[in-house]
Amino acid sequence: MGLSTRILQKIVRNEAMASDPPEIYGWRVYLLACSACFGAMSFGWDSSVIGGVIVMPPFIQDFGLGDPKSVASANLSANIVSTLQAGCFAGALAASPLTDRFGRKWCLIAVSLVITIGVIMQAAANGNLGPMYAGRFIAGLGVGAASTINPIYVSENAPRAIRGLLTGLYQLFIVTGGMIAFWINYAFNLHYTGKIMYVFPLAIQALPAVLLCLCMLLNQESPRWLARQDRWEETKAVLSRIRNLPPTHPYLQEEFQEIVDQLEHERQLIGDATFWNLQREMWLIKGNRKRVLISITLMICQQMTGTNAINTYAPTIFINLGLTSTTSSLFSTGVYGIVKVTSCVCFLLFMADSLGRRRSLLWTSIAQGLAMFYIGLYVRIAPPKPGDVVPPAGYFALVSIFLFAAFFQFGWGPTCWIYASEIPAARLRSQNVAFAAATQWLFNFVVARTVPVMLATVGPYGYGTYLIFGSFCFSMFFFVWFFIPETKGISLEHMDQLFGLTDGPSKPLTEEAEPETREITETKDGIAPQEKRIEQTA
Repeated sequence: MGLSTRILQKIVRNEAMASDPPEIYGWRVYLLACSACFGAMSFGWDSSVIGGVIVMPPFIQDFGLGDPKSVASANLSANIVSTLQAGCFAGALAASPLTDRFGRKWCLIAVSLVITIGVIMQAAANGNLGPMYAGRFIAGLGVGAASTINPIYVSENAPRAIRGLLTGLYQLFIVTGGMIAFWINYAFNLHYTGKIMYVFPLAIQALPAVLLCLCMLLNQESPRWLARQDRWEETKAVLSRIRNLPPTHPYLQEEFQEIVDQLEHERQLIGDATFWNLQREMWLIKGNRKRVLISITLMICQQMTGTNAINTYAPTIFINLGLTSTTSSLFSTGVYGIVKVTSCVCFLLFMADSLGRRRSLLWTSIAQGLAMFYIGLYVRIAPPKPGDVVPPAGYFALVSIFLFAAFFQFGWGPTCWIYASEIPAARLRSQNVAFAAATQWLFNFVVARTVPVMLATVGPYGYGTYLIFGSFCFSMFFFVWFFIPETKGISLEHMDQLFGLTDGPSKPLTEEAEPETREITETKDGIAPQEKRIEQTA
């Protein structure tokens, strides 16, 4: 047993970790997950770099932003920022049919090239808004598509005991990309003058996309996608490779058979997997409808915490809290990025597959709300005045921004992506994640477009902005309490039983289907069905 496996067994506490063979936690599965997650790094990098760039004097001058405190300037900044999210929304929806048709691996390689083209256009805009808008929209198409495909690819390859950890790497790479972008902005604002201050930060956005392309060339296709194409020998070979087990090993044979059984059942449901057939299956069957609505609502909640308002406009927010210089606000934004990365690592190692998804969402809902309310009340009661020293209460407001970042990474950051990628039925997974990712980008767009105006108009220094987001955080506690089940340690093939479906993923949508009832009992491997068939009478 390797050192990494022994460490995992110490920190990951679930029954699957105790019962599954230790060989499956080899280096290949981590390399695979990290390779795909460079798409997530593009997400974080592209979203975060622009917030620092739009407050740099050369960028303001070249692109004609004018007075940063005016509503007109806020609107122009919001347009530049939110164009990426608009592209991401379209890319996330387009990714589902493309990845089902061409596979996870080659679609990720293709989107890396799209992102690179968009980044080049941004860096070469040279003060022209047209190429800047077009470049951010094109890059958004790639980033949005990656946000759909990335979690699917990782969850379909991950061992069940550490699926939360590996799928949660998506969020870790998002915040790592954001952190790097923050510090690059700070360094170039501190040490350079002229156009290079913003051209280089915009150009270096292409780095994670290039790494995504190169790393994915070294990886295998998803075994569950190969199975859907009836490429059974390749499916077994890829499973054997990533699980580090011989094809004859009982664990591998059991996992392979689960994939076969589920796929055979799905093909008996409503015939060919056409778009409209899949939509009927998703929305007309209660268990499937519940899963897609949970995924969509989780993504709405994630954005309404206000996290991407802070990610994108952190320099502006820190200035509003009393940090007077651009350099100081960019430095604080860099520290904010470090807090996010550290917190996300702690969550993935010690909480995702041990404390569980549901509990993580519950306690962080309250903690985030308290942090946001403190910031809003501080700005309302003792608004910072230009030139004054920041008081102790003001420094605690700054600390509350960092605490908010930590709380978000302990729950609503990684957990929403984990749920969206693991709870759907196999043949609905790409569409479920596409709907979730598109919803995330739609509300990300809404937040990115409205927050600059909110900060300028919703009370002095935008104090109402923080109270609005804090209220949303508190309300999310009740949504999780009543509607979100725990999924840690449950295999993908057992999610159907968890959501109350019979015989695999769904009941057939035909009148000739044989009705049946089922008792659900818990076992050490999750939830096992015990069928009781009822004969039809004339």
